[in-house]
Amino acid sequence: MKRIIDCRLYTFVDTAYLRGRPAAEIARQLCGGGSDIIQLRAKGLAADEVRRLAESILPITRAAGVPLVINDHWAVARQVGAEFCHLGQEDFFDTGLTRATDLGGGENAPLLGLSTHAPAQARRALAAGPAYLAIGPVHATGTKPSARPVTLEYVRWAADHVAIPWFAIGGLNLSNLEEALAAGARRICVVSAILNAPDVAEACREFRRRLDH
Repeated sequence: MKRIIDCRLYTFVDTAYLRGRPAAEIARQLCGGGSDIIQLRAKGLAADEVRRLAESILPITRAAGVPLVINDHWAVARQVGAEFCHLGQEDFFDTGLTRATDLGGGENAPLLGLSTHAPAQARRALAAGPAYLAIGPVHATGTKPSARPVTLEYVRWAADHVAIPWFAIGGLNLSNLEEALAAGARRICVVSAILNAPDVAEACREFRRRLDH
């Protein structure tokens, strides 16, 4: 299984972008295209449905050595044995949690990823002891249309101040990837630019080529 420090291309099985395609098939294409880590994001679905999707994806990601991240649902991530759970600021701090260990689950618990949108949030998140941070949204994005872009300035700040693995996220595509890398990003999250591509696996490969280059 890949370590988070070795993961550079973070992709998604996002139910908002499946358009009738089976989640497991998208996961297979992402793994085949060279994704390092995959998040299951299923906004609006009940926990039981998220668990069903996770159980359909896990055999594929496990076979490929690709960690699976469950978005929002810590209990589901723990129940299915996913490697990570990703939470937003409001899902973690606004519920009274201050440390990753507050979530419970023992030594087999998922590792925690946290979203951050500003330096103050990043500092607070780092103190909580997560495995990684998400830095963004760098640009306007359809996945979170109400979120205000943090711009490349936050990426530059993260490059100088965040020592644990972090991923730039939000509106990243092949046209603006180079400027994110020039700002200091070494790991990226990509949603629509891959899931809306005619060939998901080939879109992954092209992002990998750019990152590796």
